[in-house]
Amino acid sequence: MTYLFRGFGWVARRPGQWLFGLIPAVIVLALYTALLVGLAVQVDDLAGWLTPFADDWSDGARRVVRTVASVALFGAGAFLALLTFTAATLLVGEPFYEKLAERVEDSQGGAPPEPDESLMTQIARAVRDALILGAVAVCFAVAFFAFGLLPVLGQTVVPAVAACVSGYLLAGELTSIALERRGVRRRERFALLRQNRPLVLGFGVATVLTFLIPLGAVLAMPAAVAGGTLLARERLAEKPANTGRDKSVHGEY
Repeated sequence: MTYLFRGFGWVARRPGQWLFGLIPAVIVLALYTALLVGLAVQVDDLAGWLTPFADDWSDGARRVVRTVASVALFGAGAFLALLTFTAATLLVGEPFYEKLAERVEDSQGGAPPEPDESLMTQIARAVRDALILGAVAVCFAVAFFAFGLLPVLGQTVVPAVAACVSGYLLAGELTSIALERRGVRRRERFALLRQNRPLVLGFGVATVLTFLIPLGAVLAMPAAVAGGTLLARERLAEKPANTGRDKSVHGEY
């Protein structure tokens, strides 16, 4: 959690950098807000479509089931939005956040040189990684929607697990700029995260909880990028990744 606090401290001392980092987050927020409002308007109809088995039930039982389904459906959508917000914002604002991360590193002694790659190669990799993360997020959102229908567990254990999963993946996105500058690609990056799970979860879950505050995802995004850069620079980049392709147990994530 300290790295998120340090990120806030870094941007607080440099308000110009904070404003600079807000631009892409505001753009993505406007898009995601429109999508979530649309989901909220249609959620009752979608809940009815997903629970046709309740059509012949009594009014009370049908209302309870579809209310739970509506809450779970909107919660899955909000989880998906939260999980992909960082990836989408980093994708839209890649030039902004690369510059912000570079300035964070310069303030700590200097950033390594840019990798010797063409701009198109970097963009293609960023898009591919965002699509992969989006696919993973959709799978988790579907699973959490299904488990969210369970009484008690769906309203207690499932949100806690969802916070840990989203925190883990968010940490991977927020450290990506600094690690890719050092030649650490997605597979090796998540190998590093697996080696440092408590550290990564502390940073990631704290960021998720901050993002749950109204407008927190926008206002805290520059600080989260700064904190992720410090985390990658000080605790992850110095450790060799296990590149033995141990995907049989953990997969790429």
